[in-house]
Amino acid sequence: MVTTSKRARSPRGAWVAGAAAVLIAAVPVAAWWLMGQQNVDGVAPAELDYAFRPLAIGPAQETALGAAALLLALCSAVFLLDASRRGRFDARWWQVVLPLLAAGLLLGVGWRILTAGVIGANIGAGLALFLAGPTVTALVAGAVVRGLLLRFTKNPR
Repeated sequence: MVTTSKRARSPRGAWVAGAAAVLIAAVPVAAWWLMGQQNVDGVAPAELDYAFRPLAIGPAQETALGAAALLLALCSAVFLLDASRRGRFDARWWQVVLPLLAAGLLLGVGWRILTAGVIGANIGAGLALFLAGPTVTALVAGAVVRGLLLRFTKNPR
């Protein structure tokens, strides 16, 4: 995720690439946690229908996982923004990172929609699959193509 200069092969370059990877991995989990479970109110959990069952983790584990992901995402974002400002992270790589963050956000929110407890059909799940599925695919494919182009073309500077 950094240029191919000597500076990029330094330990700093590894920290920048690691921060980008942590940010990309943490955003879906943080979005999932911030959205919260979207069950219908006033209905016993045994009476709810699910397109997909939610993860079988307790509220304490969910809070710990979500808070840790949010903290990691915030720290990584601050680190990358500072590295970008100082010229240690090639700003062109934001063209790869930002679509992956958008895809992660859609995945985290989409998972909560897919696992919402409802009465009858979960229309939101169908819409999430219909709309978010192709969008996430396009975002990831675009990021991969842009990343390959950045990786295998010379830096114009």
